[in-house]
Amino acid sequence: MTGGEPSVLAVAVGSLVGLSLGVTGSGGSLIAIPLLVYALGTSVQEAVSLSLALVAAAACIGAVESFQSGLVKVKAALLLSGTGMIGGWVGTAGHRLVREEITLVLFGVLMIVAAGQMWWRTTLRDDPEDGSICADLFPRTCWVKVSGIGLVVGLLTGFFGVGGGFVIVPALTLLLGFPMRVAVGTSLMIITLIALTGVVAYARLVPLDLRVLSFLIAGAIIGMLAGRQVSRALSPRLLTRAFAVVAWAVAVVLIGHNLWKINGGLL
Repeated sequence: MTGGEPSVLAVAVGSLVGLSLGVTGSGGSLIAIPLLVYALGTSVQEAVSLSLALVAAAACIGAVESFQSGLVKVKAALLLSGTGMIGGWVGTAGHRLVREEITLVLFGVLMIVAAGQMWWRTTLRDDPEDGSICADLFPRTCWVKVSGIGLVVGLLTGFFGVGGGFVIVPALTLLLGFPMRVAVGTSLMIITLIALTGVVAYARLVPLDLRVLSFLIAGAIIGMLAGRQVSRALSPRLLTRAFAVVAWAVAVVLIGHNLWKINGGLL
């Protein structure tokens, strides 16, 4: 990317990602990959690398705020991140073996599932903030569950370049009984650590364009600030469902376009 126009485009892409994060609290990485590939013209590997770095930066900001508010369970976060890093390396290695079009088709399927999970969360009532055994005491019985969750999240992060919050938050709440706000805060720390591992892993495959990343992060900050203002004015449930619908539409186009390419549409 050279010149002013691509720089402005990178800021615009970052703003859209940040806007989705500010409005829904998740889902930014779901739209980051399609935008980077189709709007900025990056390769899928470049898009994954940039997405991981962008996700890590955004999640880190949220993790610091959550930690200061006492909403991060450090022991669970470190254990889940540890196994997640292992899964991340495996996912990164697997990414190199798969054709780009197939990766994007699989990513479209992931978008459909993740958007469905986000929609489902809007149908749940807020849970009581009374803690749980795994959240507060974290006995050995919780270790196996957390380790398994970490491996799954790491695989998704390494292969697709997503934060994995749409997996982590339900897993922490449904499988481990974390209160929702604690689950979200803890997931931000986990996402930061796993995404940083993914950035290091992809650095061996494709150089990280720090100039483009700086524009993306600048745009994301602008988008997050705007998203927070929008979220205060409109219903969070409405905004999350609207994002889910947009994600479904993008996923359908993404799957259709890449299946067409796989079947020789460009020949």
